Amino acid sequence: MTEETKHLVGLLLGTEEDWPTAFETLVSRLGPIKGAGGATHRVSTERITMEPFDLRDKPRYDLVVDRLAYWYYLPREWLKKVALMDDVYLLNSPFTFQSMEKHAAYCAMLRLGLKVPQTVLVPHKNPPDNARFAYTAAKYNRPFDLDEIAEGIGYPLFMKPYDGGQWVGVSHIKDSRELHRAYDESGQRLMHLQAAVDGFDVFARSLSIGAETMVMHFRPDEPMHDRYAVDHGFLSDEVGEEVLTISRLINAFFRWEFNSCETLVRGTEAHPIDYANASPDVAVTSLHYYFPWAMSALLKWCAFCVVTGRRPRMDLDTRSYFEIGDREDLSYGEKLAAYRELADEYFEVDRYRDFCDSRLAHVDELVLDWISSADFDRLLVRTVRSTYPPHEHERFLGHFRGLVGLWISERGATATLSE
Repeated sequence: MTEETKHLVGLLLGTEEDWPTAFETLVSRLGPIKGAGGATHRVSTERITMEPFDLRDKPRYDLVVDRLAYWYYLPREWLKKVALMDDVYLLNSPFTFQSMEKHAAYCAMLRLGLKVPQTVLVPHKNPPDNARFAYTAAKYNRPFDLDEIAEGIGYPLFMKPYDGGQWVGVSHIKDSRELHRAYDESGQRLMHLQAAVDGFDVFARSLSIGAETMVMHFRPDEPMHDRYAVDHGFLSDEVGEEVLTISRLINAFFRWEFNSCETLVRGTEAHPIDYANASPDVAVTSLHYYFPWAMSALLKWCAFCVVTGRRPRMDLDTRSYFEIGDREDLSYGEKLAAYRELADEYFEVDRYRDFCDSRLAHVDELVLDWISSADFDRLLVRTVRSTYPPHEHERFLGHFRGLVGLWISERGATATLSE
């Protein structure tokens, strides 16, 4: 009798309940997976708790989905330990969190030739709480003219924290008065001034999980439950492929495997503006129609990594990318194609697709059945009731049931046609 190999996926969570419950449920229904040589594998999940840990302790997890360590030191240091000492596979790497400040990511992608808007880092308005700062600043800090910098970039522009997230501290600046008001309010934070891509046609947000990417039409001015439009033809095939390539390039470059990217498309040009997210939004109340895809992609990628024994990569192979980016004989399109080859190689895209086709062919039906079930609807009801005030429960239940129902009807029709 063939022995079954068991793999434990750890979930390092904050306040989230909806998608972890969905993921746990789907993993529990996944069943045995055939591996190489006919071996059998079974995947299970466990939520990770934080407590003192001996650096020689052996973790029980084969893979950890991390949603917490970007903000808190204890889980971050635990992740570093299990990655360095025990080869635990991590989504995402704590070793490149510094790049999730946006600043380093901008620099790297500018080096690779992406169309990042003009960006200038300006010193903090107020001095940091450091006893040595006053002396150092008086001796070495050069005075600068904020208005001159802004005029060099051109209005309108954006001021935003170099390390920010969730749109906190982001200001759209139309003139000098707004510039100085925003800068005065920035306090001790370092800020970027960035040229606005005004007159853009589409705001695209790409959610990537492992070797899969969903490019979605994002409407940032709408309430969160309406920001992701169900729109399948909002980009041309060529631009859509460019946005997907940019997303996969960024993730492969920094070894991020659970990340979202934002790109502004004006005409035929794609301008990436934000592509570093340690904890991308996967809430059912945000993604709604796209939520089943996200759970399916996360399920498949985790299973692929643990069953095939995919080795974690902590090293950044930046030189391979820079050698392409620095070549003056290559066009932008040729560079993108070369980057895509490197990125697809990192994510083992062909091997992943073959694994999904041969070992996880039942997952799409599994996800469809569960999303169509009363069990999922109960999860949706609990989530809505914990998210919105009572007088809005029925409205939002109708809203999300309608959008998820659209996904179900489309997948149901697809399944019927393929039978």
